[in-house]
Amino acid sequence: MEAVISETKINLLKEVGISEDFTSPVLDAIADKSRYIKDLKINVSNFLNTKHLSRKEALLIALAVATNDKIVALRDSLKNMAVQEGASEEEIAEIYAAVSLLNVNNVFYRFRHFTGNEYYSNTPAAIKMSVMMNPVLGKEFFELVSLVVSALNGCELCVNSHDESVKKHGAAEERVYEAIRLGAVFRGLTVTL
Repeated sequence: MEAVISETKINLLKEVGISEDFTSPVLDAIADKSRYIKDLKINVSNFLNTKHLSRKEALLIALAVATNDKIVALRDSLKNMAVQEGASEEEIAEIYAAVSLLNVNNVFYRFRHFTGNEYYSNTPAAIKMSVMMNPVLGKEFFELVSLVVSALNGCELCVNSHDESVKKHGAAEERVYEAIRLGAVFRGLTVTL
């Protein structure tokens, strides 16, 4: 049983482009003592290969999660995998920029929403967001990434805004749903790394 679990850990790491020599106390504990490692491997594989997201898009969303969660080994491996799937350096840079901007916005707008303070709500944010105006990735996909990062960061106001915007730019609900599930699964993976 333990050999199968350890093999599953190695296969999980290969799936996301990380060396099998990678160690993490949490991942090692799960791999040694829990059948959950198999579920995690299956979920990662399934959501990197979905019907409504291209492989490149799935890798870019996963890259956004790894960047948001500051998991360097995963971020670097997913960047390389996305480049192999045709992502340009400009697209990679835009994912990094989107994650940074969304962290600014998620904190700011969550604060506004939590306080319900009229002054805070009516005073202009004055936060530059030019990267959102004409994204290299296209408006629909940029909004989809923004929605996933906002969901990860727990900003209800931003989630609702980006959900509305991504649909306005042509995303089907199935595409949104798959992106959110992918983000959730990769959040689960980052916790183990």
